[in-house]
Amino acid sequence: MTGIANAYMDSSPIIAITGQVATPFIGKDAFQEIDITGITLPITKTNYLVLETKDLARVIKEAFHIAQFGRPGPVLIDIPKDIFQNKADYYYPEKVDLPGLRLKLHGHPAQIKRASDLINKAERPVIIGGRGVIISQAYNEFKELVEKAQIPVVTTLLGIGCFPETHVLSFGWMGMHGMAYANKAIDEADLIIAVGMRFDDRATGIVSSFAPKARIIHIDIDPAEIGKNVRVDVPIVGDISSVLRNLNKEIVQHNHIDWIQQLEEWRLEHPALDIRDCAELLPQYVIRQIYHATNGDAIIVTGVGQNQMWAAQYFFYNKPNSLVSSGGLGTMGFELPGAIGAKIGRPEETVWCIAGDGGFQMTIQELATVAQEDIDIKIAILNNGYLGMVRQWQELFYERNYVGVTLSGPDFVKIAEAYGIPAMRVTSKLEVPAAISKAMSHKGAFLIDFVVEPEENVFPIVPPGAALVEYLEMPKKPLAIPSTKPR
Repeated sequence: MTGIANAYMDSSPIIAITGQVATPFIGKDAFQEIDITGITLPITKTNYLVLETKDLARVIKEAFHIAQFGRPGPVLIDIPKDIFQNKADYYYPEKVDLPGLRLKLHGHPAQIKRASDLINKAERPVIIGGRGVIISQAYNEFKELVEKAQIPVVTTLLGIGCFPETHVLSFGWMGMHGMAYANKAIDEADLIIAVGMRFDDRATGIVSSFAPKARIIHIDIDPAEIGKNVRVDVPIVGDISSVLRNLNKEIVQHNHIDWIQQLEEWRLEHPALDIRDCAELLPQYVIRQIYHATNGDAIIVTGVGQNQMWAAQYFFYNKPNSLVSSGGLGTMGFELPGAIGAKIGRPEETVWCIAGDGGFQMTIQELATVAQEDIDIKIAILNNGYLGMVRQWQELFYERNYVGVTLSGPDFVKIAEAYGIPAMRVTSKLEVPAAISKAMSHKGAFLIDFVVEPEENVFPIVPPGAALVEYLEMPKKPLAIPSTKPR
C-alpha cells in the first residue's frame, strides 16, 4: 500500500498485481480476503478485479497503457485464485479500446501566445522546473527555453536533474529546505513559468505569500493541477516537450543581466552550500565527498528526512534524472529498494544509496535481495543515532522536547557482513575519502556506516506556516570548505 501511494504521489507508472480469494468467496469475509480494489481506489489511476480468465490479456494491456498515459501513475490488477488457475484461449490485443481516454498534448495556441508575450516582456522572470520535465524527457526543449530567454532556473525537489545544476543559469532548488537565494528569486520575480510541477506545500511555503509580485504561467499535462493550489494567470495543459517546442518558437532572444546579477549577489550573501570547518564528521561533508569521488556521474537514491535534504543540497546533479527520491509521500525506507530498482534499470550506472539510520531499518531486509542477486550498489548510512528530521523539528519548534527520536540502532556493519556484503564503519572525517574510494573500487555491493554529528541540522529551513523568504539559516560559524558551484 505504501509503495502504491508513493507511486501515486510522485507520478510513477507501476503495475501492482495482487492475489485475491477465489471468486465464490469474494464478499464472504473469507480467510485472507481484503477488498484491495476498494482500499486502493484513492491511490491508483484505476484498478481491476478480474472475474474471467479470458479478460486477463485485455486487462493487462489496458493497465500498462493507463499507467503510462498522460500523467503516469499506478494501476492495480486484483486476480482471484481460481482465475489464476483456469484456462482460456490467449489473445493479446494489439491496441487498447478506451474511447473515454483522451489527452491534450500540444497546448492551446492562444495560451501559448499569451505565455510568450509575458515571457518576452518580463524583467524578473524565473522558471521552475518540476518532475514533469523529467517524465516528459523534455530536457532539450527546457534548456532551449532557458538559454534563449536567458531566464534563471530553480527546481522543485523532484525536479532536480531536469537542468544541469552547474549551469550558469541554475540557482538550485526552492522550498522548505531549498536555497535561500532560490526562494528570494521566487519572492521578487515578476513572472513565474512553472513547468511540470504541482505547487506542493513544501515547495511554496504558505500559499498566500507565494510569488506576491509575479504573474504565473503553469504548464502541466494534468488539468487537475492547474489552479489547485496557486492562482494561475496563464494555464497551459499539454505534454511538456510538445508545449515547450511550440512556446520556444514564440520566444525572442533576450537577456536579463541585472536580474541575474541580483541573484548572484543573493547567492554570495546566503551561501547555503558551504560546509563549516570543524573536527566533527558532518553529513554534508560525506555527500560532498561522494560527489567528488564520482565526479557527479552517479545515480543517487535517498531515503527521507535529513539524509534526503543533504543529498539534494550537497551533490550537484548535471545528469538527467540522476536523483531518485520519495517526494509527495515522504516514504522512509525508500532508499534501499529504490537503489536496487535504479541499478537494475540502469546497470551501467554507479548507484549510491544514501540512507538514514532510522529509515534504513525499515527495509533493511532487502540486503538479502542485494546479496542474492549480486546487485552492485554502494550504500552510505548517515548514522546520527536519531530520527534526524523529527529531532530537528523538536529542537527548533518544540523547545528540544525530544520524544521518540533516539535510536540505539543495530551494528550495520555486522548485519551487512551477515548477508555477505563487505562493510566498514567511519567515525572520522579523515577516513571518508579512502572509505568512499574503497567502496567505489569494489566490484559488488558495499556498505559504509558513517557515524556523523548527532545533532546536525538541515539549513535553510522555512518553518511551517511561513513564507518562502521567512527561512532560518545556519548559525554563522567559520567556514573553510567553499562550495562555489563548479562551472
